[in-house]
Amino acid sequence: MEIRKSQLADLDILMKMYEGARSFMTSHGNPSQWGNSYPPKPLLARDIEEGNSYVCEEQGKVVATFYYKLGKDDTYAKIYEGQWLDDSPYGVVHRITSNGTVRGAATFCLNWALKQCGNLKIDTHRDNMVMQHMLDKNGFTYCGIIYSEDGTERLAYQKKIG
Repeated sequence: MEIRKSQLADLDILMKMYEGARSFMTSHGNPSQWGNSYPPKPLLARDIEEGNSYVCEEQGKVVATFYYKLGKDDTYAKIYEGQWLDDSPYGVVHRITSNGTVRGAATFCLNWALKQCGNLKIDTHRDNMVMQHMLDKNGFTYCGIIYSEDGTERLAYQKKIG
């Protein structure tokens, strides 16, 4: 598998992938995290234009996508019912999903992001048991609760290397 920056030409593939992810989440007891339309196409286009959208390819086909950025995330400034492992510089991953065709694609993406920064923060919805399991399985530490820009609660995780 290989990671590359997303391009605007990938947008339709990404939209289909997120549509499949929303359906998967709903069928696994998590209907409200991304609702019926998140993430919207303009947000994904902005992520691509700003250089923060990535895809994972297997044999030239896009199998996963995610947002990655090195630097502070405003939603992580305050954490409740816990604390971050430390305050050192970090990267963030948001909106990670795969099309389900390649086992381990999302884990590959997380490992790639962690290698870029050595300190990675990520959050997920309380109902997203699949993501919580993946984060636990991959050695992320549950740190507490944060609130997203729209005010919804998220479970916050962090992993450091080195």
